[in-house]
Amino acid sequence: MPTIVHFEIPADGVERSKKFYNDLFGWKIEKWPGTDDSKLTSAATDQPIEYWIVTTTTDDKGNKALGGGMMKRQMPAQQVTNYINVKSVDEYKSKVEKLAGKVVSPKKAVPGMGYFALCVDTENNSFAIWESNESAK
Repeated sequence: MPTIVHFEIPADGVERSKKFYNDLFGWKIEKWPGTDDSKLTSAATDQPIEYWIVTTTTDDKGNKALGGGMMKRQMPAQQVTNYINVKSVDEYKSKVEKLAGKVVSPKKAVPGMGYFALCVDTENNSFAIWESNESAK
């Protein structure tokens, strides 16, 4: 069954936001080296972005829980986005549209990791569908 595998927090002030979540929850937030070569682009603007990986833990033993990312806000109304793992972005894009949702950005690659598309449900809530694929380019 598809499930949430990643979340993304947009921030107007990334350093301020990193401090907030670290101080509040103890989350570890580090710049993702994959953004240094400018291959990662915003789904909203198609411009290169810097990206930080958010590592959460479930207990004092350091067991990992659902992880996420943080980036500079790309649009004024951009909110937290949950990424839902599916077997095929193409298949689920069709399902979204058949069920009266909208695909608001085309399928994009995260090199070496997978593919995603941003969508909106029937209530105008945004989410992303994610397909893991190490061959993504």
